Amino acid sequence: MATLEVECPVCFEVLELTDDDRAGLEVGDVIVCDSCNAEMEVTRNAGGEDFELELLGVLTTCPNCGEEFEVTEDLVAAAPVVQSSDGVEVSIVPCPHCQARIELEFAPDSDAAV
Repeated sequence: MATLEVECPVCFEVLELTDDDRAGLEVGDVIVCDSCNAEMEVTRNAGGEDFELELLGVLTTCPNCGEEFEVTEDLVAAAPVVQSSDGVEVSIVPCPHCQARIELEFAPDSDAAV
């Protein structure tokens, strides 16, 4: 059975999709990365290597209240960027549930949280 390897655009974890996995996927379906919770929409699912995903968003869990929320482009665009105690640039986003200020670090050349 052939396995297609797709790299997550957020954490670069390799997602392995078997022929059986792909047979159950249709354009518009959403796959969630097990490592970083990034949501990706299937935009093409033809035979062989003809498979594409588009990043929809990133889910994160608030360390204060434990609620999960989506990190959107608008949320990040409005967030101030500061240098954390270990010297890394982070964005400070508010939790929509408890309003706690959360530091999110982003991968270089990406708008995706890690």
